[in-house]
Amino acid sequence: MRKTLIALMFAAALPTVAMAMPEGPGPTGPMDGPRHGQMHDRGPYSELDLTHEQRQQIRRIMGEQRHERQELVEKYLAKLSPADQKAMEDEMKARHEKVDAQIRGLLKPEQQKEFDAIQKKQAERRAEWAEFKAWKAQQPQKAQ
Repeated sequence: MRKTLIALMFAAALPTVAMAMPEGPGPTGPMDGPRHGQMHDRGPYSELDLTHEQRQQIRRIMGEQRHERQELVEKYLAKLSPADQKAMEDEMKARHEKVDAQIRGLLKPEQQKEFDAIQKKQAERRAEWAEFKAWKAQQPQKAQ
C-alpha cells in the first residue's frame, strides 16, 4: 500500500513539472501559433472535431477530475503515520530537485538565469500558499 501511495503522489505531482515549462519557442518551433494548446490537433480527442465550447467543457471536467484525484490522494496520505508522511514528502522533494537539476543542466547560461528566476518565483508562491493554509487552519479556532 505504501508503494501505491507513493506512486499516486508522484503521478499527482507530474502536472506541476509540466506547468514549470517556460513559455516561448520550443524544440519544434514557436509555441504561440494558432494551433498551440488546442485539443483538436493532438490528444485523445483529436479525431472528434470538437467545437470550442466542447473543448472548454472537457477541460473543465478534466480539471475537476484532477482536483478530485488530488483530494483522494490527500485523504489516504492523511492515514499514514507522520513519519511515513515526512519520508514521502522528503523523497518527493528530492526527486523534484533531481529533475530540476537535470533540466537546468540542459539549458544555456542565459536560460539558466531565467530558469532560476522562475524557480525562485515558484518558491515564493509556495511559501505564500503555505502561509495562507496555516492562517486558514487557525480561523475556525478563533471563531470558537
